[in-house]
Amino acid sequence: MTTRVDDVELVEDWVRVRTDGVEIRLILVTEDILRIRAGFDGDFAEESYSLVTTAWPDRLDAFMGGERTRVTPPPVRLEDRGDSFCLTGGNLRVEIEKDPFRICVYDGEGTLLHADIEGLGYLADSNGRRSHTSEISPDDAFYGFGETTGSLNKAQKLITMSPKDALGYDPRETDPLYKHIPFYVKLNRATRKAVGYFYHNTYDCDFDLGRERSNYWASHSRYRTDGGDVDLFLIAGPAIRDVVRRYTTLTGRPPLLPRYALGYLASSMYYSELDAGSDRAITEFIDIARAEDIPVDGFQLSSGYTTQETGAGPKRCVLTWNDHRFPDPEGFFAAMADRGVTVSPNVKPAVLDVHPRLEEFAAADVFVTRSADAAASAGDGPAVGAWWGGPGRFVDFTRPAARESWKRWLTEAVLDKGTTSVWNDNCEYDGIIDKDSRCDFDGAGATIGRVRTVMANLMCRVTRDAVAEKDPSARPYIVCRAGHAGIQRYAQTWAGDNSTSWESLRHNVATVLGMGLSGVANQGCDVGGFHGPAPEPELLVRWVQHGIFQPRFSIHSVNSDNTVTEPWMYGDHTAYVRDAIKLRYRLFPYLYSLMARASRTGLPIMEPLVSAFQDDPAGDETSDDFMLGDSLLVANVLTPGATTRTVRLPAGEVFYDAWTRRRHEGGQTVDLPVDLGSVPLFVRGGGIVPLAANQLDSLTRDEVTGLHLLCAADRDGHFLLYEDDGLTRAHETGAYRETEITMTAGERVVIDLTRRGDYRSAVRTLLLDVIHPGRAPHWVALDGDRIPHLLHRERFDAADTGWHYDPRLGSVLVKTPDPGGDLAVTISFEPVDMLGM
Repeated sequence: MTTRVDDVELVEDWVRVRTDGVEIRLILVTEDILRIRAGFDGDFAEESYSLVTTAWPDRLDAFMGGERTRVTPPPVRLEDRGDSFCLTGGNLRVEIEKDPFRICVYDGEGTLLHADIEGLGYLADSNGRRSHTSEISPDDAFYGFGETTGSLNKAQKLITMSPKDALGYDPRETDPLYKHIPFYVKLNRATRKAVGYFYHNTYDCDFDLGRERSNYWASHSRYRTDGGDVDLFLIAGPAIRDVVRRYTTLTGRPPLLPRYALGYLASSMYYSELDAGSDRAITEFIDIARAEDIPVDGFQLSSGYTTQETGAGPKRCVLTWNDHRFPDPEGFFAAMADRGVTVSPNVKPAVLDVHPRLEEFAAADVFVTRSADAAASAGDGPAVGAWWGGPGRFVDFTRPAARESWKRWLTEAVLDKGTTSVWNDNCEYDGIIDKDSRCDFDGAGATIGRVRTVMANLMCRVTRDAVAEKDPSARPYIVCRAGHAGIQRYAQTWAGDNSTSWESLRHNVATVLGMGLSGVANQGCDVGGFHGPAPEPELLVRWVQHGIFQPRFSIHSVNSDNTVTEPWMYGDHTAYVRDAIKLRYRLFPYLYSLMARASRTGLPIMEPLVSAFQDDPAGDETSDDFMLGDSLLVANVLTPGATTRTVRLPAGEVFYDAWTRRRHEGGQTVDLPVDLGSVPLFVRGGGIVPLAANQLDSLTRDEVTGLHLLCAADRDGHFLLYEDDGLTRAHETGAYRETEITMTAGERVVIDLTRRGDYRSAVRTLLLDVIHPGRAPHWVALDGDRIPHLLHRERFDAADTGWHYDPRLGSVLVKTPDPGGDLAVTISFEPVDMLGM
C-alpha cells in the first residue's frame, strides 16, 4: 500500500516519486501526454512492442526499427509547495500530494482531468495483481476499450480483457471478446472535456467503471492487471478526437490499405469444406456475382483448404493444401486474379499434434515452451494447449528465429501461390492453460501470460514483412481477428464470430464504434451473422444496408442449418442487396479518402455522435446512429418490420435527407417513413461528399472517371479528396493526388479545388451537386468565366459544360470536364429584380 511521499526529485527530464510503497516515475512525453509508471517490478524495463513514439531508449528499438520515433520531452518545472509538489510543463499541471499521497492532473485551464483515490491509488495484492484506482463522478462517461459488447458508454460496467475464441457471442453481454486494447476515453459531461487512459501493459486485465461501491471511498474506477507495472499514459483532450489522435501517435496509425479492401469481400466456410472442387465452386461464385450485377473484389478463404487426412481423421493443418479441394492452388489464384478478385487465405498460428509437418516445425524450435513446473515433470519441450481439432503447439512470435521461419513457410505455402493478402485467424492463444509457459520475448524471456496478447500483432507484422519481401511493390492486405493496442498498424480487423440475430445487427454497431475510438479505424463485423441459422430475408437486407458503411464489408457465415449466406439467397430480395452494395461502390472516393485520413490522423471512419458532436449531450448514449466521416450521418434501420425510423439530429447543425434533400434543423427528432429499400442517410450542412459518377463493378480494375461532388452549401465546408493507384506502394514516394475542396457559403457560393501531388488521376469529368433548396442561381462561373445555363435537363445531360437547377431536389448541377489542375466554381444566388431591370 502506498500512503505517503518520502521524496520527489527531478532527474533530467523525468520525476522520481519515492513513497512508502511503490516507486513512481512521471515523464511528460509530449505537451499533452503524461506517463505515470508505478514500478512494481522494480526495474522499470523499457521493452515495448506497442509504442511507436517514445522519449527514452527501449530494448526493442532495433526490432521496431523505422516504426518507432524518439521525441524529446518538453521542459518541466518541479516546485515544492509544502503539502504537495507541483510539476508543470506543456499543457498540463501535476499535483503530487504528499500525505495522504495521490496524484492529480489538471489541464492548462485548471480543469481536473484525473485524480487518484487516496489509499487505493497504486496497489499490489497477494496474487501478484496490480491495480490503479481513480476518482470519477456521476457526470463521467467512458468510451473505447477496444472491442466490447453492449452499450457504447461503459459507465458502471465491468470489462475484462482476456482474449477468447468467442464463437456465437451474445452481442450485449459476452465479455471478453477477441481483442486486448487497454485504452479508454473518459468524458466529463459537465465540463464536456475528454481525457484518455492508455495502460501500457500486455497482461490480462479488467476495468471497473464505477460498478463497485463502498462507503469508505469516493466514487472510483479501477484498472487491475495480472502482472507488470501500472504504466499509464494519460492523454489530455479536450476533444475526444484530440485524445484519439494522440493515442494513435503513441501506438500507431493504420496503413493505407489497397483499394479493394473497401470492396465487397465474399466468404463462407461452406466453399472450402466441400469434398472436392472448392476452387471451381469459388470461381463460379464470382461468376454468379458478376451475372447478378453485384460487385465483388475479395474472397476470404476459410481454413478448410488446409484439411488433411491424419490418424485422427480429417484435421486443419496450417500451411498445407488439400489436393482434392484445391488441386492447383496457383491456377486458382490466377483464375481469381483474372476476375479481379484478391484471395485472402486463412492462416492460424498453431500446429496440431497430428500435423504432417510437425517434426519440421519442431526442429526449427518455433513453439512456446513448457513452464519450469511442467518441464520438471514432463521434460523440456513445446507447451501443448487446446486447439481446433485437438491438442496443439503454438508459434512463439516473440522469438526472432520463429519469425524468420514463419515468414519463409508462409511465403512458400501461401504467398508463392499468387496472393499478397493473408487472413490471420484464431490468434488469441487462449488454448494455453498454463500461463507460465515460456516465450523468448526477444531474448529476455517471459511467460505466455505476459505476452500472449501481442502475438496477433507480431504475427501480422511478420505477415506484412513477408508480403513486402515477396512483392516489394504490392500493398499488403492483412486481416486479423485478435490484437493488442497497435494492431491497427498491421491489419484490418473484424469482431469475430458473431451470431445471426437482430440483436447482433444492432449491438455490433457500438462494437465497431468503440474500436474506432480505440485507434482501430479499419474494423467491421460479419454481415449477415457468422454463426446460427440463416438470416431471414429482411434481416439480411438490413444487415447489408448497414454493412456497406463499415470499413470492412464482408458477408461471411457458417450457418447451423446447412444454408449458405449469399447476396442472392433470397431471389425476391436480391435487388435490395444489389442496390446497397452498389451504393458502397459509389461511395468509394469518399471512403478511400476517409481511410487516407485515418492513416494520416488516426481518426475513425465510423464515428459515434458523442465524438463528432461533443458539445451536444444528447449524443452521449447514441450508438444506433453514427457519422461516416464529417459529412454523412447514417441512421440504419435495425429493427424488424419497421415503417418509420426515428432520428435525433445533433443540435447546432443542419442536415439534408440525402435522397429527398429535405432540410432538417438539428436538435430535433424526425420520423422518417421507411420501406425495405430505405437506407436513411443525411448530408450535414457544410458537408462535401465525393461520389463515383461512373459505375464501378470492381475497385481492383475500374477507375473513377467521373467525380460527383455532393455539397451542402449553407455553411462553409472542407474536404480532402485523396487519390492514388490503390494497389501499389508508389504513394509512399509521392505518387498520389490530394484535392483540397474548400466551400465558402453565402449569396455567392464558392467551391475551390486545389490540387497537389504527382499522381495522374483518371477523373475526366466533374459534376457538382450543390444543395440549395428554394432558390436557383442567377449565374455560375468556372474560374471567373460564366458557363451556359441549360434549363432543359436532357440538354444538360448531353452537354460537356453547363449548369442546371433541379427544383425537385433543390440542387444546382454543374458539369465540366476536369482540367486536372486547380478550379474555382462560383454560384451566384444574389437577388436579381428582373421586373425592375
